[in-house]
Amino acid sequence: MLRWRGLEATPGDLGRTVVTVGMYDGVHRGHQQLIGAAVARARAMDRPCLLLTFDPHPSEVVRPGSHPAILTSLDRKAELVAGLGVDAMCVLPFTPEFMRLSPETFTHTVLVEHLHAASVVVGENFTYGHRAAGDVARLTQEGRRFGFTVEGVPLAGDSSEDGEITISSTYIRACVAAGDMVSAARALGRPHRIEGVVVRGDRRGRELGYPTANVESPPFTAIPADGVYAGSLVIRDLRTGTTVSSAPAAISVGTNPTFQGSRRTVEAYLLDFDGDLYGEHVGVEFVQRLRPMAAFADVAGLVAAMDRDVARTRAVLGLPPSV
Repeated sequence: MLRWRGLEATPGDLGRTVVTVGMYDGVHRGHQQLIGAAVARARAMDRPCLLLTFDPHPSEVVRPGSHPAILTSLDRKAELVAGLGVDAMCVLPFTPEFMRLSPETFTHTVLVEHLHAASVVVGENFTYGHRAAGDVARLTQEGRRFGFTVEGVPLAGDSSEDGEITISSTYIRACVAAGDMVSAARALGRPHRIEGVVVRGDRRGRELGYPTANVESPPFTAIPADGVYAGSLVIRDLRTGTTVSSAPAAISVGTNPTFQGSRRTVEAYLLDFDGDLYGEHVGVEFVQRLRPMAAFADVAGLVAAMDRDVARTRAVLGLPPSV
């Protein structure tokens, strides 16, 4: 998949394109449905499918200090959309100047002049331009003027005990913040993953017989609620954007209250693993929350709880008990 940042870097040999526009944070099931429609349209027209996304999140520019938790890094987003058949991804810097573009200027400058849109596929709630003044109806009118078609795709939903829920990045962030990784995974279509680098911690886990990989993630990462989780750790090759290996893991999120910790960390104990991961770029995937974070009266109580956590992790992941 081709990938570039900024309109000026757009390759000159793309020809006319089928464009889909959005943050696509999470690349969840609703996004997958929308991207699938764009890819299908592109294949039918024998044109490349181009995904236009933004960095930083528009909320941070529109309302500074309101940056939402991010479900997928740009690298992870690129990996996921490429897997859905997208041919090219343009990351457009979202600046105060860009925010003030009128809908018509956005259409002409971005979609027509630089991306050469033959068709635009967006969600039915899509808005664009200064103060979100443009919508699908207006884009359709501008498409007739500038020579491209527009398709508004209905939003995907999911059934729950509370009725039909519209799948959205906001909903998934709420699930992650509450530690409800089962609901998050159902909406995402896969386990929620955070990415980062394995750094040196206080090495206390090694002393307790449970050495952990201390994962330092970028700012604004959507980290689940404090607690212990069953999941896995994947080692990534950033050069190729692929997974090198994966191992089941019991994951701790929190401040280590038994030792009066104050810094919130994500630590993964890899089951049946013996190796050095310092400096590796990894992803931590959360399958199910096992228990809240708790302070124990002594180290023996903590170790006993960790024994139970590992046993439950094996059960949740369908692994045989340790020998």
